[in-house]
Amino acid sequence: MELATPNILPHRVTDLISFKNRGVSVSARVSFEILPVDFDHRDNPFQAYIFLSRYTGDIDGQEYVFRKCYARGCPNNLCPHVSQAVMIANRYLQRDYRRMEDAGIEVEKNLFTLEEMMVKFDTSHQAHGSVMAIYDYINLAREGTDVSVEIQLEYVPAVEHFASHKNAQIFLMADFKIACLGKTSHVERCLACYPKEKEEEKSQTMEIANDRLKLLYEEFERASVKFGQRFFQ
Repeated sequence: MELATPNILPHRVTDLISFKNRGVSVSARVSFEILPVDFDHRDNPFQAYIFLSRYTGDIDGQEYVFRKCYARGCPNNLCPHVSQAVMIANRYLQRDYRRMEDAGIEVEKNLFTLEEMMVKFDTSHQAHGSVMAIYDYINLAREGTDVSVEIQLEYVPAVEHFASHKNAQIFLMADFKIACLGKTSHVERCLACYPKEKEEEKSQTMEIANDRLKLLYEEFERASVKFGQRFFQ
């Protein structure tokens, strides 16, 4: 049996599932962070909130930790509204829970909530309509609907604000411009991030983001979604 080593500790939910499928003992716990972040997008600064899950546990007794960004929300039109971001984050999170459960990994299925956010954003979910996630469009394509996607990838500098400190980060963002049912929509995904001052982590972070893109592209192909592959370089 191949055991985990410091060089191959998990960085993704897919890695946890891969270890479990090889018969390795895997435990997982999920905690949440909703952080205010100053983005400098194309020299257009704005503040948003990112919805992060922190995965911790052990692989055959060896501890690991990694973060996954599930959504970004803000009170303006530069990204999905905060109330929409909560729903988007929870939909992707629930999908990961199902994937881990199917692999036999036990995890407590908590979700993001809007309680603390509603103090600042006095609105309702319904005020901003329903939310389509990328997998909704994949399902439509599987049912025979014509779906085409244009993909734009960007390295976006940002500063995360914690209670006692700040972190300058580089976010690897993907914008999916989706044409479906006579309408064009944008779905964005944060695929990975790394500390701005640690340029040596860029290549590994880029590999993580590209691996996530590969999995998504495989689903596009199986569903006959029209798209052109793009990867971070």
